[in-house]
Amino acid sequence: MPQREGENGYRIPSGCAVSAILSKTGERISGEAIIQSIAVMHERSNGLGGGFAAYGIYPEYRELYALHIFYDTIAAKEQTEHFLDRHFDIANLSKIPTRKIRAITDEPLIWRYFVKPLPTKMWESQLGEDEFTARCVIRVNSGIEGAYIFSSGKNMGVFKAVGYPEDVGRFYRLEEYRGDLWTAHGRYPTNTPGWWGGAHPFALLGLSVVHNGEISSYDANRRFIEMYGYRCNLLTDTEVITYIIDFLTRRQGLTLEETANVIAAPFWTAIARQAPEEAERLSYLRNIYSSLLVTGPFSIIVGYPGGVMALNDRLKLRSLLVGETEDTVCIASEEAAIRRVAPELSRIWAPAGGQPVIFQRREA
Repeated sequence: MPQREGENGYRIPSGCAVSAILSKTGERISGEAIIQSIAVMHERSNGLGGGFAAYGIYPEYRELYALHIFYDTIAAKEQTEHFLDRHFDIANLSKIPTRKIRAITDEPLIWRYFVKPLPTKMWESQLGEDEFTARCVIRVNSGIEGAYIFSSGKNMGVFKAVGYPEDVGRFYRLEEYRGDLWTAHGRYPTNTPGWWGGAHPFALLGLSVVHNGEISSYDANRRFIEMYGYRCNLLTDTEVITYIIDFLTRRQGLTLEETANVIAAPFWTAIARQAPEEAERLSYLRNIYSSLLVTGPFSIIVGYPGGVMALNDRLKLRSLLVGETEDTVCIASEEAAIRRVAPELSRIWAPAGGQPVIFQRREA
């Protein structure tokens, strides 16, 4: 992303802010912590998008899919609810609580539904719960004008808007939530519009992605992934990264390490230096999924139930640091954002380009 002049007079050469906090023990952390972390990087955003993903926030509904939905009109809401009634058992529905924030304007209708697929519809479809739900999400987002399901996982939720991320956090009253993993994003869009649906994180089922960078391989990636039923219609390249990771992990059964070896595949010269068995594995992944290589500068944080992955592009053209204590992992674009919530670290480092850093929550 291009250089820009910050309010403090400094130039920010790499735009956007990403941050994450994982509790290794599973102890739930207040949303106040992630708001404080992302607020430190205020100058990396321009007020055109901010958002958060939170895991472990709905323990009372842990077995149900939590659908967070934006509606532009009452008609879109009625049409979507009619669709949901025909495909899901709705255990609870309500507006998502918000507070008035002067900097957050033009908000859509924002609703939350806790749902379970209807057994009869599952039988008719011959699909598993996750695939059935994912296809329903894509159908709503592609087929109902003015409706956008922006979060659809179990015991997790995405909260995003047009605004600076710290304002978005206050708007959604995130200090009232507690989760074992939080991710956050402050947006500085350069070639896509600032709108509520285009803010990060992007999510499908339990997977969420925040991203700093610009994807030059977007068209090739999009053409490939849309052959498998995904629809990229949200006007941002981050959406396609989310679908790529979902496709590789959930539908193809790849591990996160293998997925990283696809989207940030090692250069052929690096593969040639590996031991024969490893070189064969990496060559196979690079050849079979060649259209899913993501090129261009990027740093991403991937949230999923039970853990988090951080990944840079192969040349490490975007900043990304990881800090660790005995019980907590913090990841961010800047060290200051990590130190804000974890001043005393056992170690802090910058992952190498193309090398995933993966942390799992410790089992109780």
